[in-house]
Amino acid sequence: MTSQIRIRTYFFLCCFLFSLVLPSASQTVVQAPQAQSAGSQVITALLQEEGYASFYAENPEWTFNHLAVDYRNGNVYLGAVNRIYKLSPSLEVQVSHETGPDEDNRKCYPPRIVQPCSEPLTLTNNVNKMLLMDYRENRLLACGSLYQGICKLLRLDDLFKLGEPFHKKEHYLSGVNESGSVFGVIVSYGNASPDMLFVATAVDGKPEYFPTISSRKLARNSEEDGMFAYVFHDEFVASMIKIPSDTFTVIPDFDIYYIYGFASGNFVYFLTLQPEMGGGPTTGSSSAGREQVYTSKIVRLCKADTAFNSYVEVPIGCISGNVEYRLLEAAYLSKAGSILAPSLDVAPDDDVLFAIFSKGQKRRPRQASQDSALCVFSLRKINEKIKERLQSCYKGEGTLDLAWLKVKDIPCSSAQTCQGLELEGLINHAWGLAVGRETRSEEAQRGYR
Repeated sequence: MTSQIRIRTYFFLCCFLFSLVLPSASQTVVQAPQAQSAGSQVITALLQEEGYASFYAENPEWTFNHLAVDYRNGNVYLGAVNRIYKLSPSLEVQVSHETGPDEDNRKCYPPRIVQPCSEPLTLTNNVNKMLLMDYRENRLLACGSLYQGICKLLRLDDLFKLGEPFHKKEHYLSGVNESGSVFGVIVSYGNASPDMLFVATAVDGKPEYFPTISSRKLARNSEEDGMFAYVFHDEFVASMIKIPSDTFTVIPDFDIYYIYGFASGNFVYFLTLQPEMGGGPTTGSSSAGREQVYTSKIVRLCKADTAFNSYVEVPIGCISGNVEYRLLEAAYLSKAGSILAPSLDVAPDDDVLFAIFSKGQKRRPRQASQDSALCVFSLRKINEKIKERLQSCYKGEGTLDLAWLKVKDIPCSSAQTCQGLELEGLINHAWGLAVGRETRSEEAQRGYR
């Protein structure tokens, strides 16, 4: 196993949970940033025959937030507070790019670089919120917390700034300054078409400015004005979903936190953590006097669905010894492999989802919990569960159960869900579904601790 693969595996599976015991092949490889904490100040890599190499933050407050490894050469890219680093496979600094601090105010919208802001400006750190490698265009997409989520496009070779779009509303992806709040997935369609960027983000009470999930154009020219424009947009429909204002009437601090995302087959997936709203305003209105209950869900969209009609979500969690683990902390998609595949009844090259959950539902984990479980899910079986839910809803059984989107439960019916399409087309391709139907909590998919 090469060092770059070791780095990647450990970062996503090991480092989120210090108390979790994993196989020894992963335990001694890398220590890297935690996705659900304030970040880390050091990463460590196990070299093949030379012991360990470490890289430390140059400022104790400039913690590391995201890590990406170039599978072609093993180079490591770090998204940190106020800096982006390019490291060699042995963690030697090759180049760094300054992203902050700078004068800003979170209440300035649009940002002051577009028009003057009456709010007082203070020197503010720029926390890296998203770090994605665009192999096709040989560039790094680095988005921060300054200026309502402006992104830079940096050349992979030397981190030279290729572009920094900020002239349009679509150029601001998220102003949330919190871990576990933003995730992006790049989807390629071959040489004939530009890539797409699916962005999922918490909105921090600003649903009028930020859609919670959207698909954007990833223009080949990094300075093109249409960078991050919605893939489709007309007077009535766009490639986005916004949290309705009525939802905030029920739960004023409602938000959806995106922990992980990936593309597989014809679909894009996001794993989320969000408050439960119950059956409607009556249930939700009393939540202010009670401890908020959270649930973890997996969201699925068709890659080619520009209107987001294929949106569907189902709860995900695992049960061990009658204990429910429902609060998602971290996740990673990989192949089953020859050792794990038989126990999951899948092929070795099938996609499997590794996820870490903490116990209970009545808090949102701000840091890694010591009472957690590592659960493994077959992606094929997740899709089978989604198919069952779509079939039930198509037949008019149950309710849509998307209270955050509709504020109240709406009965399923074939007229509402399939829009004239044949059942097989709806289920296999997920077209025409305006909103999805979630699984009841007692039907949560069981993982393996």
